Amino acid sequence: MASLLSRLALIITSIGLCMAAPAAFAQPRTVIPLDAGWRFARGDMTAAQTPELDDGGWQRVKLPHTFNAEGEGADKAIYSRGTSWYRRTVRLANVNDGRRTFIEFDGAALITDLWVNGKPVGRHAGGYARFRFDLTPFLRSGNNVLAVRVDNSKNPAVAPLGGDFTQFGGIYRPVRLVRTAPLHFDMLDFGSSGVYLTQSNVTQQQAHLTVKARVANDSERMASVIVVVHIKDASGRQILSLQRPVIVQAGTVLPVTLTGELAAPHLWRGIEGPYLYTAQAELSSSEGQSGQDAVSIPFGLRDIRLDPDRGLLLNGQPYDVHGPNLHLSMRPGKAVAVSPAEIAEDIRLFKDMGATGLRLAHYQHEQQTYDLSDQMGLLIWTEAPFVSEISGADDFLTNADQQLKELIRQNYNHPSVFVWGLGNEIYKADADSAKVLDAMQATAHAEDATRPTTYANCCGPIDGPQASHTDVVASNVYFGWYSGEFSDLGPWLDQNHVKRPLMPQAVSEYGAGASASQQEQNPRRPEPTAHWHPEQYQTAYHEAAWRQLRDRPYLWAKFFWVGFDFPSVGRDEGDAAGFNDKGLITYDRKTRKDAYFWYQANWSKTPMVYLTSRRDTHRANADMDVKVYSNAPFATLTVNGRALSAVPVVDHVANWSICLKAGRNHLRVTANGASDQADFYLNSVDAASAVGEPHREPADH
Repeated sequence: MASLLSRLALIITSIGLCMAAPAAFAQPRTVIPLDAGWRFARGDMTAAQTPELDDGGWQRVKLPHTFNAEGEGADKAIYSRGTSWYRRTVRLANVNDGRRTFIEFDGAALITDLWVNGKPVGRHAGGYARFRFDLTPFLRSGNNVLAVRVDNSKNPAVAPLGGDFTQFGGIYRPVRLVRTAPLHFDMLDFGSSGVYLTQSNVTQQQAHLTVKARVANDSERMASVIVVVHIKDASGRQILSLQRPVIVQAGTVLPVTLTGELAAPHLWRGIEGPYLYTAQAELSSSEGQSGQDAVSIPFGLRDIRLDPDRGLLLNGQPYDVHGPNLHLSMRPGKAVAVSPAEIAEDIRLFKDMGATGLRLAHYQHEQQTYDLSDQMGLLIWTEAPFVSEISGADDFLTNADQQLKELIRQNYNHPSVFVWGLGNEIYKADADSAKVLDAMQATAHAEDATRPTTYANCCGPIDGPQASHTDVVASNVYFGWYSGEFSDLGPWLDQNHVKRPLMPQAVSEYGAGASASQQEQNPRRPEPTAHWHPEQYQTAYHEAAWRQLRDRPYLWAKFFWVGFDFPSVGRDEGDAAGFNDKGLITYDRKTRKDAYFWYQANWSKTPMVYLTSRRDTHRANADMDVKVYSNAPFATLTVNGRALSAVPVVDHVANWSICLKAGRNHLRVTANGASDQADFYLNSVDAASAVGEPHREPADH
């Protein structure tokens, strides 16, 4: 680490890898989806794993599924963490054909135990990563009974031990069987594809590729194998082919390395040009058996450097990384058991805002999020689930090492991923935290020497011990919400830059709570734990924060907290107990708060204009100040059909002072071809029913 910190820039040279969706596996792999046909029961029970058990009275469910979706509120009598069981029967025509059969879980929380036909298969501890088991020794031709015990209770040996978010449970991502030839890319490599691509010396003239393929031979005899990798451009044209013959002993896994040069590469350039190649990796037997196994791997070529003075450099040029922190995609009544369309909607909302990056808090996210980020050009901070508290016990260290390896190996070559997060707001800077962070630092460097590690620091000085274990560092800071004033942010960051001039720094969190149903013009500063969080205060917070962040080019990223309101069972604030309301979009995704459009005006190149305070519909005073966000140079306001003079948009804001008439007033604003409109009411009891969003007065006003 010391050698890295002594540099002015940390060089990341890696390419993107994302495992194709299971249905896209080339033959001879066979994929059998297992999302339908499950029986579910809450609570622990004896003999639930036995094939003879009558589960006819259990609930019928389809994956993805979570057993405590009602935990999205704060009723602790309803919210629960504990054990649940899933069972289903799978009929297989012929399992004695020499092929291997694996079961693949995309995610189950928190500890998963699997039995097949009454026999224990294995255990996985960790709620966020893909994992697999080899079922070959346990299956029989005909009906096979799968029994899955899932326990999301807090466990002192399994991360995370804490966190300001609700812990959901169940098999909340898809499950499938994957059948392969005995000779295959390693299916038991921490849930990865078993194939890794690494780049070096990437320029517009050339890129050096190193491919490492883990070849597993599950047969009973030695095999002569040819490992082939075809590189194809975005049009499907083959531009490079690598191959190497090897001998793989029976019952072993052999790492095989291939290297090559790619001339005049088309670089992955973030949102301006997220160009993706494809690597087709294949295994063929030298004895004439072709097509033993194949995987298709999209990847991107790019060079990223983190500089303490210039921020992030993408392919040699300064590149501003800004966007939201995101928890897992969630929906009311479904919690984390969401559909691919809902995950895609979440990412698109922030791509439309103009985000260039995402921080995926505080654990590994669904693979679709990484894939979409590759395709859209969003840069990703992804992190292991070391949140709030950690343990120095050996079993915790073992699990932490496992979960970090899963995170890195499953996401090793996504071009979108540019840093590995090793922790977030670990409250105690003691011997245990130092022990764990140092161990994770060593693991991350051993797994991936091409990307730096980072830590989200909140609970000590930037030059203190908690922020000294990773290659780069970032800060969770809430001036104007939990402490201090809006204006403190910029000077505080500058002081940190002086304290650690050679350390690249970022802002990992900043934000304020807001209820879309609570409106207050010229709001007083609310108490963070109170039930009054007016939307206008959040808007003022983000206006002030962004104006300070954008003027500090030494920051390699700026991530606001948070994209969406999300469940946090321990909270009781704002207008909904059990939620953190700092999101710029409501939990149900129906309302984008005003601050969302402030960032869109600053970040998006698509013409936009937006009338703020549109939910403060019922006005008692005829005099009204109108504030509009836009990325155009001028904006025009029309009030009740009468157009006012165009005004300049200064720092993405245009203002008017108007006089409302009694009853309904229709406002429409236009700017550079974009338009927006809203109704406001003066002394009218019909305002709330007209727009469907009630105005609420603060209880203490």
